[in-house]
Amino acid sequence: MKYSAEEVARMIDLSCVRADSTLDEIREMAETAKQYGCICTFALPAHTPMLIDLVVDCEDVLVGGTVGFPDGGATTASKVSEATELREMGCDELDMVMNIAWLKAGQDERVKRDIQAVITAACGLPVKVILECHHLSDEEIVRACEIASEAGVQFVKTGTGWAPSGATLANTSLMKQTVGDRCEVKAAGGVRDLETLLAMVDVGVTRFGIGVRTAVAILEEINKGQKPAGPVESAY
Repeated sequence: MKYSAEEVARMIDLSCVRADSTLDEIREMAETAKQYGCICTFALPAHTPMLIDLVVDCEDVLVGGTVGFPDGGATTASKVSEATELREMGCDELDMVMNIAWLKAGQDERVKRDIQAVITAACGLPVKVILECHHLSDEEIVRACEIASEAGVQFVKTGTGWAPSGATLANTSLMKQTVGDRCEVKAAGGVRDLETLLAMVDVGVTRFGIGVRTAVAILEEINKGQKPAGPVESAY
């Protein structure tokens, strides 16, 4: 199935969420999102008010908030406070990092309560739970997806972009097979070309977290109808 650049842009979250993401890069991200019609933009919490101001004139571009970045090890109370502040700030969505240590310890109910507390604080905003698949076995990915979907999330997400690896065709396929229609799957980290993106769409991924340069290369490739020259280094 072929997709237009506009359709693919509505699957793309642009992100500047690394520690070294600069304010100029956030400004560039906002302008790129408005130019191409990307669905959502993300910055770290201290920079989110600026990002909201940058895209306020474009109703089609949403702003997401990051909760528990980058490791998920904050207390539940801290995550709730962060989610509440981001919601009140004006964010449209929240991406939270799961508590990886609790999952690995088999404390599934504790992980679920942590997620549910953020969902409650979100007051109806879509919540995506980041599993950080790089650190998980397949069995742990399945358990994490089960916990998150039972908690009521809108998406399960592969990674923050801070780990050495993120989304693969194998782990996104496993995630979608696990959650079925209970929630959606977001791929982030490692989506560096159109071929990979479309292969993940085929296994059920509906949202992608991608850096600005990579997203522009993918969308321009669709516009030009040209075969990619090769992978583009991702900033996400």
